[in-house]
Amino acid sequence: MEALELSVKQMEERIQEIKKKLGSRLYILGHHYQKDEVIQFADDIGDSLKLAQLAAENKEAEFIVFCGVHFMAETADILTNANQKVILPDLEAGCSMADMATLEQAEKAWQYLTHIYGDTIIPLTYVNSTAAIKAFVGRHGGATVTSSNAKKILSWAFTKKQRVLFLPDQHLGRNTAYTLGIQLDEMAVWDPIKEELELDGDVNNIKIILWKGHCGVHQNFTVEDIKHLRRTEPDMKIIVHPECTFEVAQMADENGSTNKIIQTIEQSESGSKWAIGTELNLVNRLKHNNPDKKIISLNPYTCINCYTMNKIDLIDLLNSLENIVKGRVVNQIIVDEKTKEDALLALNNMFMIK
Repeated sequence: MEALELSVKQMEERIQEIKKKLGSRLYILGHHYQKDEVIQFADDIGDSLKLAQLAAENKEAEFIVFCGVHFMAETADILTNANQKVILPDLEAGCSMADMATLEQAEKAWQYLTHIYGDTIIPLTYVNSTAAIKAFVGRHGGATVTSSNAKKILSWAFTKKQRVLFLPDQHLGRNTAYTLGIQLDEMAVWDPIKEELELDGDVNNIKIILWKGHCGVHQNFTVEDIKHLRRTEPDMKIIVHPECTFEVAQMADENGSTNKIIQTIEQSESGSKWAIGTELNLVNRLKHNNPDKKIISLNPYTCINCYTMNKIDLIDLLNSLENIVKGRVVNQIIVDEKTKEDALLALNNMFMIK
């Protein structure tokens, strides 16, 4: 019987049946932003890098079903063994931010910037980027970063070169650089569409060049959202993800990675009140898991979900598992060996930085 013909209960029972049948040969990973209908079947839940690392540590699993988006599955394929197969239940589950930086654009930017600055630049890329961009960064001696370790990795980069090219999220780069004492007039923005450098000050004073990319979810939180909350809920604390704009991050009480947001809420006092500036599935899960606290989205009037992350549903997951049972591997994510080798340079640089 096709998945579409089954009820939700029947699909859930079938997924459990397949999980039991495949046992340790199957490993299902779920990103924090996934729907509850999918996340309930995840063997592990986490952010993109943590899940890729967990996949790499699991040597038994033959099939790794990654309920996330394309770049996450690529990273898992880079870090796992050749005999392990990484599967993305829906190939349309991409990331608009990752798509804002292509290899061709990065190479053009590098040519332009090194013409101005010579050998004074090192590239860094957020893990929310394609394997091709990670490989580009690896070839040029750089490293990947996460929202949790961005400050540490950026500090390391400045021990290597005078300037940093930070891809593909300008907001994480700006917010992190500012915490290190880099002023806004020491930051420039590279526009990959216009192929030009945007800056207010002297080009020679620039310390960090931010790629003109962003997360469509986090950029939707605004200063007006915060002002409204300060008027209507003055005793509510605000915590946002560093993919939010500089102005929003500065006005919030706290900003930090997904893991920091989760830990902050879980460790806060009973009865505390929080407005959270991040993806709605996670906000709702935190609300459900912390009933003793008042938790809302920073913008409760707009459904701020990650559209592509929400592509994967119960039917997609079940279809992936049914294909495995039938001996078919559908939607396998395969990174070519050269790209994998270069991307590993960037990932390993990050892992080695203490």
